[in-house]
Amino acid sequence: MKRPAQTLLLTLTGIGLLHVALFTDTYLRYVKPGLRPLLIASGVILLLLGLAGAAARDRHHPSGDPGHEHGHDHTGTPRVAWLLFLPALSLLLYAPPALGAYTAARANSKPVAVQKGFAPLPATSPLPLTLTDFTRRVQQDRSRAVGHRTVRLTGFVTPAGEDGGWYLTRIIFTCCAADSQTVKVRMYGTEAPPADTWLAVTGTWHPRGSLGTRTAEAALDVRDATPIAQPVNAYTDDLPLTPS
Repeated sequence: MKRPAQTLLLTLTGIGLLHVALFTDTYLRYVKPGLRPLLIASGVILLLLGLAGAAARDRHHPSGDPGHEHGHDHTGTPRVAWLLFLPALSLLLYAPPALGAYTAARANSKPVAVQKGFAPLPATSPLPLTLTDFTRRVQQDRSRAVGHRTVRLTGFVTPAGEDGGWYLTRIIFTCCAADSQTVKVRMYGTEAPPADTWLAVTGTWHPRGSLGTRTAEAALDVRDATPIAQPVNAYTDDLPLTPS
């Protein structure tokens, strides 16, 4: 790859990073919100490097004649290096889709951390819980407080396999998409909606296993499932959204 192409690649990548981090929410498909300043800084640095490379080339060849570069490129860079332009252009023209059911169906569920004590649940009904909190209550709360409560959970649909079942799912970023983990709650009592559909689901714990122990399945008997809009930042396990 010749130096002008390298300069163009740096410039396009820098502009692409600045575009997704400053003018869209697309960056949230790849990293946590707290990393936005680092994306912006990286974009600025790459853009400056690209502009500096172009300026240096113009100083060496003010006539615009590339013939002073000895007429040949001896770097030995393979042609496949030109494929590096594809991700740079995708940041400007077409961002890869967000992680969803395809990823979740092939990932193991995130282990739920042990919690020693549980505060009393509020009297609100349906009770809004995150998928993580619901799982923790089902498998660790010895008071069995969630046993007969109507709860509301939100997430997206992940097919469970050939049996036609499905999970309500959240993908959680620790840092970025590369270290994402999945939290799933099995749904019973209704046919699977289309994969990747975001839902607010109301129901009660599906009795399987001994509630308050690790034998209990994190599962819900569905009473109602309402489609909702995907949140801007979909890669946290936040409290349920208000159905739209």
